[in-house]
Amino acid sequence: MPTEPDRPAVTDRVAYWDRYATGIRKTDAPQTALKNAFGWTQYEGHGPGDELLGDPATALELGSSRGHAVAALATKGIDATGVDLSPVQIEGARQQWGHLPNAHFVHADAIAFLTSSERRWEAIYSIFGALWFTDPDQWMPLVRARLAPGGKLVFSCAPVVPGTAGVQGMYGAGFTGAQVWIYRWTYEPDVWARMLTGTGFREVRAWVEDAPRPENVGTLIVEARV
Repeated sequence: MPTEPDRPAVTDRVAYWDRYATGIRKTDAPQTALKNAFGWTQYEGHGPGDELLGDPATALELGSSRGHAVAALATKGIDATGVDLSPVQIEGARQQWGHLPNAHFVHADAIAFLTSSERRWEAIYSIFGALWFTDPDQWMPLVRARLAPGGKLVFSCAPVVPGTAGVQGMYGAGFTGAQVWIYRWTYEPDVWARMLTGTGFREVRAWVEDAPRPENVGTLIVEARV
């Protein structure tokens, strides 16, 4: 019986995030978008806000999506830059927030951007963003190098499903759709803390913020300094 020819798996991270971008709600009024920008958890109006960043003069968001968080910081006088892999997201952010003088949006891969940049920021953060979808062995030393002395890292993502720590895959078009997938990395809070400490971060704190209803999925939040 003849066998099917080998068919390479198809994956395209840009297409994955462009597809996500076209499916999210884009009707937020500016005031509502700014109010809900931070937003570390997946539950609107629940959890900590931008106070986790401290009082930085400059900030970098990795995986900035629609740019709401960058804009919220910019309106406070913080020089804020958002980096996103999706040109759809970046174009949307520029259209809505490009008029803010302190808001900057860059279309780039997070690792490529961190590698090529010579700038340092006082805060680097990611809200369910690029740091969740990037190998921490790659991003941790790069983020540390791009933080100013005393600078702060904060990121959030979903907590790990018990027994599945490490790299995981997820299909973007469902189990009956195209072979387009993305990888993400998840660990228990104490593992994130050990990894960051081992990379030279200090004052590391990692915890799971309970959902409004404790029986629902919480949010992993991690903060650290250099």
